[in-house]
Amino acid sequence: MASGNIRLFDVRRSSNYCCSRLSVVVFVAFSLLAIWILLPSSSTFPVENPDLVYKGNDSLGHRVTNGRSGNTQIQSQDVLNDEKRTVEKGSEDESEQTKVDSANTVETDLEEKISEESTPGKTSSMKTSDKSDMTSEFDNETEDRQKNNYHKSNESREEPNTGLSNTDGGQKDGEQTMADEGSDLDEKFNRSKGNDSDMDDSAEKVNAEDSSDDVQQDNKEVDQDNERVQQDQDNNSEQPAANNNLEIQETFQESNNQSENLTQTTAPNSTWSTQVESQNEKLSQQDSKEENDYTWKVCNTTPGPDYIPCLDNIYAVRRLPSTMHFEHRERHCPENAPTCLVPLPAGYRKPIQWPISRDKIWFHNVPHTELAVVKGHQNWVKVSGEYLTFPGGGTQFVRGAPHYIDMIQNTNCQNVKANLAIAWGKRTRVILDVGCGVASFGGYLFERDVLTMSFAPKDVHEAQVQFALERGIPAILGVMGTKRLPFPSGVFDVIHCARCRVPWHVEGGKLLLELNRVLRPGGYFVWSATPIYRRDPEDVGIWKEMSKLTMAMCWDLVVIRKDKLNNVAVAMYRKPTSNECYEKRPRNEPPLCDKFDNPNSAWNVSLQACMHKVPVDMSERGSKWPEKWPVRLEKPPYWLNEVGVYGKPGQEDFTADYEHWKDVVSHTYLNGIGVRWSSIRNVMDMKAVYGGFAAVLKDLKVWVMNVIPIESPDTLPIIYERGLFGMYHDWCESFNTYPRSYDLLHADNLFSSLKKRCNLMPVFAEVDRILRPEGILIVRDDVVTIAELESIAKSLQWDVRFTHSKDNEGLLSVQKTFWRPLDVETITSAIA
Repeated sequence: MASGNIRLFDVRRSSNYCCSRLSVVVFVAFSLLAIWILLPSSSTFPVENPDLVYKGNDSLGHRVTNGRSGNTQIQSQDVLNDEKRTVEKGSEDESEQTKVDSANTVETDLEEKISEESTPGKTSSMKTSDKSDMTSEFDNETEDRQKNNYHKSNESREEPNTGLSNTDGGQKDGEQTMADEGSDLDEKFNRSKGNDSDMDDSAEKVNAEDSSDDVQQDNKEVDQDNERVQQDQDNNSEQPAANNNLEIQETFQESNNQSENLTQTTAPNSTWSTQVESQNEKLSQQDSKEENDYTWKVCNTTPGPDYIPCLDNIYAVRRLPSTMHFEHRERHCPENAPTCLVPLPAGYRKPIQWPISRDKIWFHNVPHTELAVVKGHQNWVKVSGEYLTFPGGGTQFVRGAPHYIDMIQNTNCQNVKANLAIAWGKRTRVILDVGCGVASFGGYLFERDVLTMSFAPKDVHEAQVQFALERGIPAILGVMGTKRLPFPSGVFDVIHCARCRVPWHVEGGKLLLELNRVLRPGGYFVWSATPIYRRDPEDVGIWKEMSKLTMAMCWDLVVIRKDKLNNVAVAMYRKPTSNECYEKRPRNEPPLCDKFDNPNSAWNVSLQACMHKVPVDMSERGSKWPEKWPVRLEKPPYWLNEVGVYGKPGQEDFTADYEHWKDVVSHTYLNGIGVRWSSIRNVMDMKAVYGGFAAVLKDLKVWVMNVIPIESPDTLPIIYERGLFGMYHDWCESFNTYPRSYDLLHADNLFSSLKKRCNLMPVFAEVDRILRPEGILIVRDDVVTIAELESIAKSLQWDVRFTHSKDNEGLLSVQKTFWRPLDVETITSAIA
């Protein structure tokens, strides 16, 4: 048999020798060609994550799509790319590398198609745009990056029960515990040192830690996931998604053009004191390559995780000449703004979402029990296992805020004309709650379409404002001391004080006169306190003094109502709408303020025991009550007649700003910059102008603190007229709030103006302080400032969710990550 086979083979070889040899050559050639084609496509995966390089800035317009999610993407491709990573890391064969380079040159078009299919997170810098008006290479690159990012953002929204997807296609578990985050961050540091061989081991450690979470945490996360899914469905029904990948790119460019119009057409002789930046100067990409070193340290302070720089300045407080007017509770900012990072409390978890958070929060996020001990019988807060629960009570409404809120409205309606009634959520939209406690009063007013600015000092009532913010209820730290409140005059529809223990009647009624300044003409002061219904000598004396003072202030005592359920009483006063009473007073006490005293000057202005006249000219703000909610949100104020901030007539300027933010939010912010809005509750607009950003978000389950920087035009009265709220602030100093207060910060052309007055590093440290872990910072600014902020964010291991630039205008979205003190030490050593 063997010999026969040999003979048969010999016969065939003699006749087909040339053909078989040619077939082998062709087969080998195609095999080599296939290897050349496949190798370049896998080479698009970076071995080292650029997000871990801490020195220097990326080129202008470069979109960083790596970060922690990028690490996940690299891990998920380990099996497919083991061979290529071996070539990149260990091979010294120059001829092999020459083949790869040659293939990259010869097969450019084919490589681009294959790499786009196999690496959805890759951004091609060679792809040509189809838009005829995009002629420059830089414009083509930014358009491609925008398209890819939008596509990946849509993919991330299709994933149920997961965290946000990064712009490079990776995913991050939104329910990771602090330990998991620490493991992931440590894994990132290993990669930054070139330890790619440890990727699989690190991933196994993370998975092991995830599987070891306790049952209660898993159950809670399931509840939160269900809540998010429901909210996502609601949001999707309210906000339609974009039809194609180009829509977000085109809309961003349109909004850029409109933004340029809003900033460039300011009239030089405008009545507004604008802070417009010149857009004429064009900066080269080389300017962004300047090396920057950032060294971060943990704040070593007595308050620890609750550190508030301007309220915890022990050095300044100890040197105060007096504290009898609560000076020690006021702002005393350090001479040099701190650049340290505030650590997380031990056991910190991702906050419970609204509306569940109104009733309970994680104990370890705000691990304070003093109020539960002192005020537990008044149903402020209780400790329940790993939760802090809030029954909805207060000192004057032990049986719950809803009954108390109804009682106030019903009593008011029975004693005044219908057009003057409080009418929660219609005539009354914005109120001030003085001495708010844990802010349950404001928390339950949300369901009545009422916004409440709650404030209380950082005092012996431990963490009351921190409780409120953790619950998702607006609140700030403040005190009725020696300075004016940081609000304009005549903006609050109602001011409420329930046993706030403020000595209103002392020193000529100076503190009550401050409330008169910020109360809208025709607005109500609702006072619920023991002097109204108790008959002990002290309370009787206080009531007599308050009666004389309010009568001299021309306040009308509308009604006193006994609340039988809570066994308290409420007095309601109404501020006059004319100056007739002031002119008829037999004595000028309290005196009228000097005509040169600006009632809207509020930042670091000392209190004065005087009253400002009520506006009576029909063209003046305050002469008429605003439109009912929600009409007042979209309608320009009747008194907005002067030239607007951007140089147009006031009402036209207002409308243009509102339309601008409608486009930006609906087409860009809600669809493609890495923000999962269902997990957002506490929002701050760091430079609000007309409040257009907050106005557009009115249908989401969020509230927005609108901040007007002290160097910006004073548009805060317009924001209140719309039924929104906010305050003045100097961003070169610390904000009056606890760490980890906000889920999202928004800054439109703020940081470029701040660079003229202060260093950006302490400003960003303040951003890190008040932003919650996994919180989002959205910045619109010039490209140089965007590049600088991106570099700072990356030095803190923040994830870059989205960035885009066009014609010196940039947009950046970054997400704060979890970290521990050990992580900061690692960051510092890596930078050094």
